[in-house]
Amino acid sequence: MTLTTSFSQERAVPRYLGVAGLQMATKLGEDNIGRIATRIAHTKHRYPWIDVILLPELCAFGPTPAFAQPLPGDAEMRFCEIARLNRVWIVAGSLFEHRDGLIYNTTPIIDPNGVVVARYRKMFPFMPYEHDVASGTEFVTFDIGGVATAGVSICYDMWFAETTRTLAAMGSEIILHPTMTDTVDREVELAIARAAAATNQCYFFDINGVGEFGNGQSIVVDPSGYVLHQAGTGEEVIPIRVDLDRVRDERRNGMRGLGQPLKSFRDRKVDFDVYDRNNNKSRYLDTLGALTKPNSVLDAAPRNKALGGALDGQAGEYQPKTP
Repeated sequence: MTLTTSFSQERAVPRYLGVAGLQMATKLGEDNIGRIATRIAHTKHRYPWIDVILLPELCAFGPTPAFAQPLPGDAEMRFCEIARLNRVWIVAGSLFEHRDGLIYNTTPIIDPNGVVVARYRKMFPFMPYEHDVASGTEFVTFDIGGVATAGVSICYDMWFAETTRTLAAMGSEIILHPTMTDTVDREVELAIARAAAATNQCYFFDINGVGEFGNGQSIVVDPSGYVLHQAGTGEEVIPIRVDLDRVRDERRNGMRGLGQPLKSFRDRKVDFDVYDRNNNKSRYLDTLGALTKPNSVLDAAPRNKALGGALDGQAGEYQPKTP
């Protein structure tokens, strides 16, 4: 009788959550928070069932550390007021943060009362391109009103499967992932988002910017690996109502009734000693060279810049023409 009552009560109160990703344009070096506030207010008015709003990475000022500030700071406080006025959770993309003499790429998580409940610092800056940005070292999950446990990662973090797996092992049922990708590898990220959702049996919201520093194509994936929405390349509001009981069912009974990767990971018979820097399993990685930007092949080749020089295909050098 107790078990039946408990099951009935569990099913009587479904765990639904309204999440909206805002695929927005970001202007470099400008204060975009006013536009963001207008878009959030419009979204909440149009979709009053929205509980959480997720913004793109570095959307407040664009990808310039010149706007870095300590947290708490003015920009974060403005996001707090926006959350309070609209009674909505805000995962505020990210801001460049001054902390202990370093600069971090940091996501504030703000509740509907305007309180910062956590800050996540990007673990994997996009090196060697996102230089002079320090790496965070702490995973962040948070409870959303007793309905869901959410985890946060940022952009390049998703390329390291260990980040999402750790968040899932900590109980995350939904991953909120701001990004700022304007490069030709966006299609690869879409595949990674699907794989992350399926292998961790969770919802995955990957929200990108558009315009100067984003090519859009935000994606939302469910625990079965199905794409709930893939955006185009313009500005979009992406409101999705997620069913957290789906996550519970998938994790208990298998992804699409098949694989149970989280249970299999829990019950694994192997420890991954590749993470032990003192053993020989990862020695190959040391042969790959320094983490630097590649140079042009032409820049590396010796040249003769004499007027009228011609490229000698055999020698790889410019040779002067002979009459």
